[in-house]
Amino acid sequence: MAPLSVTEPVGVPIATLADVEHVRREARALAHAHGVRNVDAERLVLAVSELATNLLRYARDGEIVLTATAGATYIGLQVESRDRGPGIPDVARAMQDGFSTGGGLGNGLPAVRRLLDAFDITSGPKGTRITGRLCLNVP
Repeated sequence: MAPLSVTEPVGVPIATLADVEHVRREARALAHAHGVRNVDAERLVLAVSELATNLLRYARDGEIVLTATAGATYIGLQVESRDRGPGIPDVARAMQDGFSTGGGLGNGLPAVRRLLDAFDITSGPKGTRITGRLCLNVP
């Protein structure tokens, strides 16, 4: 696979179900633009869908930012979910399969962690930031 050219981030504010679908299409387009295999593109799309749906359900001023990125040890597609609160009271519990504060199945965040090759979450009363990356190859 040829190295990625790093692109400008694509940010999609999440306020409606239509925004969730929009960011799913953006993620798929970014993956296809960089020659990502369909199965890996759909891993990214599913992770983006879970993150965007969580923003819609639980957060204020949520946004998903998609970026093609390269670092010293990776080339990949990055998804960042960020919002302005209220935060996740217990991140460790939220990362356990089956735990939900909103009546859902409680599989969203753990699934995102499994779908992506890198995953990081920070949360507090002023907001949550989740960053994940689908690695395409190691230079």
